[in-house]
Amino acid sequence: MGLADRGPQGPNVAILGATGAVGRQMMQCLQERHFPLGELRLLASARSAGQQMCWNGRMITIQEATPESFEGIDLVLGAAENDVAERLLPHAVKAGAVVVDNSSAYRLDPEVPLVVPEVNPEDVAWNTGIIANPNCSTIIALVCLAPLDRAAGLNRVVCSTYQAASGAGMPGIEQLETENAAIVEGRKVPAPRVFPYQLAYNLIPQIGGFDAAGYTSEEMKMQNEGRKILHNDGLAVNCTCVRVPVARSHSESITVELDSPLTPDEARVVLAAAPGVRVVDDPSCREYPMPLDTSEQDLVYVGRIREDISAPEGTNGLTFWCCGDQIRKGAATNAVQIAELLL
Repeated sequence: MGLADRGPQGPNVAILGATGAVGRQMMQCLQERHFPLGELRLLASARSAGQQMCWNGRMITIQEATPESFEGIDLVLGAAENDVAERLLPHAVKAGAVVVDNSSAYRLDPEVPLVVPEVNPEDVAWNTGIIANPNCSTIIALVCLAPLDRAAGLNRVVCSTYQAASGAGMPGIEQLETENAAIVEGRKVPAPRVFPYQLAYNLIPQIGGFDAAGYTSEEMKMQNEGRKILHNDGLAVNCTCVRVPVARSHSESITVELDSPLTPDEARVVLAAAPGVRVVDDPSCREYPMPLDTSEQDLVYVGRIREDISAPEGTNGLTFWCCGDQIRKGAATNAVQIAELLL
């Protein structure tokens, strides 16, 4: 399903979960990228209905999201939680809309494409109404991993993520800011509301619930989603996900085992030519990706590219560091890019 011929000005678009951090960013991305649309309908919970949000110089009244909210809508950008997505998005498809959903509800459904436009844009073609947006850390990693896979074949990935508070939306950012302010002002840090522990001046090596083997749900997304997007069911992935006291932009330390030899210099050339990637890699001048530099933009920065000196003899290993804006490329921008493919 596509969006061709959906109106003289463009398709009518609805954002489900418009008041959250990702929903707001979707609005901004639509405007920045000059996405052609007719109506923009903002949908949220009943408590937000009736409020107004500004988009492209005009005020739009938020409507309560119900099964009837999608009549006349051609494209839905989903930025709601799993339970809301599962309850409402089938009604959007039934009403004739194509859905790009940022929740994890449909990501591993074999009948739903899971797409990173720089990696597997062709998968958009076989959608039957819903296209899933991958997890934020998966998107950021795969924008770098896919070019290496195409150049030398990807066998194994060992990844540690350093995930910003923004991964939990506005409430996560607010908890970090509140804790920082309390510490600076010498007040008692309030009890955590979003994360299981205080995040300021701390690291939390848990994102999601643990399985029987001791891995969290966030860690397993890298394996399961990566395999689906790269069409490689045998890809071996070991991931550790850590919440860090950074407001925005996720960072990842990644070691890969490749089928064919690829030197660090060759990898830099491959990555510099890849869409969505910017190589920042000059350790002698202390140039490498950092969250401060990669926030509020859409590229994934990669650096610290070097040989994996621990790789067994006869194997081909590289290690690198990458950073990307979780709310933008890790969520909203990727969804809007998928919508552009549908056009």
